[in-house]
Amino acid sequence: MHTHKTVLLQDAVDALVINPKGSYVDCTYGRGGHSQAIADKIGDEGRLLVIDRDSEAITHARKKFSEDDRVTVVQGSFSQVAQHVASCDMSSVDGVLLDLGVSSPQLDSGDRGFSFSEDGPLDMRMDRDQGIPASEWVQSASEAEIVEVLRTYGEERFARHIARKIIEVRETQTIDRTKLLVEIIESAVPIKEKNKHPATRSFQAIRIHINRELEELRECLADVVELLTSGGRLVVISFHSLEDRIVKRFIREMERGSLPKKLPVRDEDIDRSLRSVGRPVRAGQEEVAANRRARSATMRVAEKLG
Repeated sequence: MHTHKTVLLQDAVDALVINPKGSYVDCTYGRGGHSQAIADKIGDEGRLLVIDRDSEAITHARKKFSEDDRVTVVQGSFSQVAQHVASCDMSSVDGVLLDLGVSSPQLDSGDRGFSFSEDGPLDMRMDRDQGIPASEWVQSASEAEIVEVLRTYGEERFARHIARKIIEVRETQTIDRTKLLVEIIESAVPIKEKNKHPATRSFQAIRIHINRELEELRECLADVVELLTSGGRLVVISFHSLEDRIVKRFIREMERGSLPKKLPVRDEDIDRSLRSVGRPVRAGQEEVAANRRARSATMRVAEKLG
């Protein structure tokens, strides 16, 4: 089992915390690497709101920060970040961090259903009190829906082969274990990629679908601009192209701004919400060598204007 290592830890916190007296939100606690570093950097007047959907992560956070009255811990979805901030009597915040990776305890624990290398119940829910487990979806979704999910969220080129095999197998047995789903995928994929498990893309796709991860991201980003104070920072770490594309496009749209109805206009008349800060940041060779999961991470930073 891997020990959880926070990706781009110092890079993210250095980009985020520009006012030690400010208020910050860590939307994805995981196992608290970023949260602890933020807490270490803010002063006595600073505040930190920690959010996570996972009850195990929340239990960890409450224990970790039980003696720190600057830190508030809330279980919930980051798509509702505005509501969580309001519930903490914050009118605005100086920084919002989104680390979109799945934490090592989630990936490595067989009983969570995220892992294709450890057998366990096929669940995959970030919050096991919400939504349906992956097993229920796999057992009931149509072949066309399975193909669409695998192609859209996993960019799986053998989606039709896998979907057809799932339909065939579920006619005679319930697909409720990760091991069985892995065996189905392995038998359906005609060509194996070098250095990539054949179930990687399918497990990613089903997890994203079950947890509405991309919809949650879009909803969160839409609220962040209004929450940030002038000069406040948005920091997002993504781990695959689907997420990074959403973040990149969002920042670009906010940079371009909206044009007033009266044209022509001067550049200073354009209403811009954010500006991109620096270039995308990726883990260096040393970090990737120490933590293989850092190899796909991309960090983007934007600052609130106005």
